Amino acid sequence: MAVTKGSSTVHFAARSHSTGEPATGRWTPNTDIYATETGLVIKAELAGMKSDSLEITVEGQRLRINGIRPDCCRSPQCSFLVMEISYGPFETVLDLPAGYDLSQAKAVYVNGFLRVDVPPVQKPQPKTTKVPISEGV
Repeated sequence: MAVTKGSSTVHFAARSHSTGEPATGRWTPNTDIYATETGLVIKAELAGMKSDSLEITVEGQRLRINGIRPDCCRSPQCSFLVMEISYGPFETVLDLPAGYDLSQAKAVYVNGFLRVDVPPVQKPQPKTTKVPISEGV
């Protein structure tokens, strides 16, 4: 029985291709993006890395996650039968929908997963002010 890996399309966020960088040698981590009652969650599968090997940058509504996953677990004289794990530099660029405040994003890296929580944009609360009334002469 053959096993195939399915892929779904994310409808509310789009991946962008990096500009100015050659595509060779780069890989893209598996990423989930979902909305919760507290905002948007971006979860990237990055096993075998350390948090200091990761970089997250924000440009407007664009979130860029990049880094380098080292290949330090195998013998240099090995001969692969199957190689599915990607090593080396990676980058994923996500264009997120309006309505989320990327300047308030928080990230945590635990057990091989990078999780970025993005809260919704806070709508300004209307201020109530009193207008002074002066006596007319």
